[in-house]
Amino acid sequence: MNILSSTTVFSFYTMLSRVLGYFRDILIAIFLGTSIYADAFFVAFRLPNTFRRLFAEGTFNAAFIPSYTTEKIKGKNQGKRFADEVLTLLTLGLLTIVFIVEIFAPYVVYLIAPGFIIDNEKFNLAVEFTRVTFPFLAFVSLSSFFAGILNSENKFAAAASAPIFLNLILILSLFLSYYFELDYALNLSYGVSLSGLIQLIFLIFFAKKYYRPSFVLKKKIRNKVKFFLKRLLPSIFSSGVVQISILVGTIIASFQAGAVSYLYYADRIYQINLAIAGIAVSTVSLPVLSRLIKNKKISQVYKVQNKSIELSLLLSLPASLALIIGSEEIVNALFGYGSFTENDVEQTSLALKYFGYGVPAFAVLKIFANFFFARDNTMTPFKVSSVVVFVNIAVSVLFFGQFGFIIIPIATTLSTWIGVFYYLYILLKIGFLKIDYNFYRNFMKIVFATSVISYILNTCLNYFAKNLIYSSGYKVVYLLIIVIFIALLYFLICYFLKVLNFKSFKTN
Repeated sequence: MNILSSTTVFSFYTMLSRVLGYFRDILIAIFLGTSIYADAFFVAFRLPNTFRRLFAEGTFNAAFIPSYTTEKIKGKNQGKRFADEVLTLLTLGLLTIVFIVEIFAPYVVYLIAPGFIIDNEKFNLAVEFTRVTFPFLAFVSLSSFFAGILNSENKFAAAASAPIFLNLILILSLFLSYYFELDYALNLSYGVSLSGLIQLIFLIFFAKKYYRPSFVLKKKIRNKVKFFLKRLLPSIFSSGVVQISILVGTIIASFQAGAVSYLYYADRIYQINLAIAGIAVSTVSLPVLSRLIKNKKISQVYKVQNKSIELSLLLSLPASLALIIGSEEIVNALFGYGSFTENDVEQTSLALKYFGYGVPAFAVLKIFANFFFARDNTMTPFKVSSVVVFVNIAVSVLFFGQFGFIIIPIATTLSTWIGVFYYLYILLKIGFLKIDYNFYRNFMKIVFATSVISYILNTCLNYFAKNLIYSSGYKVVYLLIIVIFIALLYFLICYFLKVLNFKSFKTN
């Protein structure tokens, strides 16, 4: 297996999904802008979508794959028995959660958007949309189970492409709503749940070659399954620390008009790099690390860890500087249409810039957490994540009154960097990570390449400034040309510097 090639496959489908997601959000910005309907939908979508990211983007796999791999090594029947028991418990638990939320939706909305209570219409809309979207949580969480089965077999394409259905269906719902003059936000909510069901069916179909599900109802849970469940909750919290921080930010931002939408649009932009530099790399490397650790190939473990960090930084460092340098032009080109005003662009780009400072930290945090998950250790990541979330909440709450919603991306970035250095301290202290000379050498090459393309990017943005302003009709075309040119130039520089060496990412 090759980490770089597998990450490329995963990243291709993720990029396709995110590009469609951008198109979807451009349409939402055009039709809904930052209105109360947009705020209500984003809050309703935030909770199930947060669970989607918590479960589907590596968190569930962080607990499931090491345990499932251990059972499969013992025998195929052992692996299937373990998977059947986990699937049964997961299904029952999810159905219970959905049932409770459907009944107590007003209280759930109050918890995640307490600021909405002062606007009765917005609050009621959020409650209605939450009830419609929440079944998505069950569908997408079960989808993550089947994605885990596929990933454990080093099959990443189907799981990476499944989220495409969400974007396609939401785009279709917007066009249908426009054509038939229907309620945009309500139809978006129905589209969310429908897409979750389709994703589940899609992944079951591809996973059937490796696993045919059976439901096993038992009065007593086996110790192996109990061990997995004990690891699952800390895994969800620690792997999903960025998503939890965003959810906390949504709660605080609900007290400022339009702030939920500003954060949502900014989040959508930087998440594409997190998906590639953090989620893709960690998802691909976890099964490899789990097998190597189980087989006690320690030298190979260190190599995979170093290459995972290197690949994550290679992808996240240039993206970070690009978001900082071109935040306003990016937001302008992607969302500056229709109901999305120039003030909306200004506020969203400000949030994006501060999120940009944290992009490498968001990505590396997931990589570091993997080094513990692969060793069946979820408590250390849980402790680190607790510190990250505490700092995030403390800074956001203490300074929200003074700085407004912009303190939320600042707090998220600051707390995540603290988490990265805390992880690094622990990893080096206990000997779970040994950084080799090749990593330091390649890291300096990455910094050099990033510096070169950042200068070129800034020059390009200044040269085409008139074509990237709010009133320009072709701003997205100019932005796309600049992005493609800069990306190709960056990878070309890395190739000649021998950082992008295909053979060096190969694992035995």
